[in-house]
Amino acid sequence: MIIAIDGPAASGKGTLGKRLAAHFGLRHLDTGLIYRAVAKALLDAGRALDDKTQAVAAARALDPGSFDEKILKGHAIGEAASIVSAIPEVRATLLAFQRDFAAASPGAVLDGRDIGTVVCPDAEVKIFVVAAPEVRARRRAAELKAAGQPADEAAILEDIRRRDERDRTRAVAPLKPAPDAVELDTSHLDVEAAVSAAIALVEKAGRL
Repeated sequence: MIIAIDGPAASGKGTLGKRLAAHFGLRHLDTGLIYRAVAKALLDAGRALDDKTQAVAAARALDPGSFDEKILKGHAIGEAASIVSAIPEVRATLLAFQRDFAAASPGAVLDGRDIGTVVCPDAEVKIFVVAAPEVRARRRAAELKAAGQPADEAAILEDIRRRDERDRTRAVAPLKPAPDAVELDTSHLDVEAAVSAAIALVEKAGRL
């Protein structure tokens, strides 16, 4: 059983991915962390984010077991990851890892930006999560503040809009719902309501 969850930054897909995996007894992979880890490796090494050779080398050297999610979730790394993830060779390097993870028993929930369209096009359930940019900026600012990090909501909103445009228009695996995905708008839903709605969508699909 594979559940694919896609959507733009701060739409709530990561939280839904974790909660759905726990609810249905599946494994969970936040694929955004993979790209964030590549971006962090480049930043730590002082390399340009569009350095294809170094980015591919970083992707090949990744150890998901060593990821520090709190650090990788930082706003600056998220912005950098959006640039790194647009490099075709990086995406190709990480694609096999994601597919192998999804295929292993008993199944998995993967969340990202191209799970339903590229990584797992045959996923039994596909959910495309959306939310208004202003709502997403407010959520991300709250997350950063809760983590003790500075948060300028206006700047975050500007970055989110810029990332949305870049993700939608990139040549490789642009952000878009799969033809058979169901859209879930979380703009006016709190976490519990969004989780309940997502569970209902999976159950309605008659798969679990």
